[in-house]
Amino acid sequence: MFEAELRRMRDFIRARRYVMTLHADDEMEADGLSIFDIESVILTGVITERQRDRLPDEWKYLVSGRSLAATAVTAVVKFSPTGKLVFITVFRE
Repeated sequence: MFEAELRRMRDFIRARRYVMTLHADDEMEADGLSIFDIESVILTGVITERQRDRLPDEWKYLVSGRSLAATAVTAVVKFSPTGKLVFITVFRE
């Protein structure tokens, strides 16, 4: 389920076409995660849920995967109209 979206996310990660919101950056730091850990989540993970935001009318995805230290981490991401993958938040399981 959502294989095409996950492939697209991985392509964006490999091409460094992503941005972190301030909230995601703060949460990443609070959980002791690096940007490489977050990249690993997308590259090793699976989409566990898709949610629709009413305003703006966009899909966001919960991706569960592993950090470099094999810690379970979830990233909430969306595709931006500017052609980037946006990390909304991240958290340890």
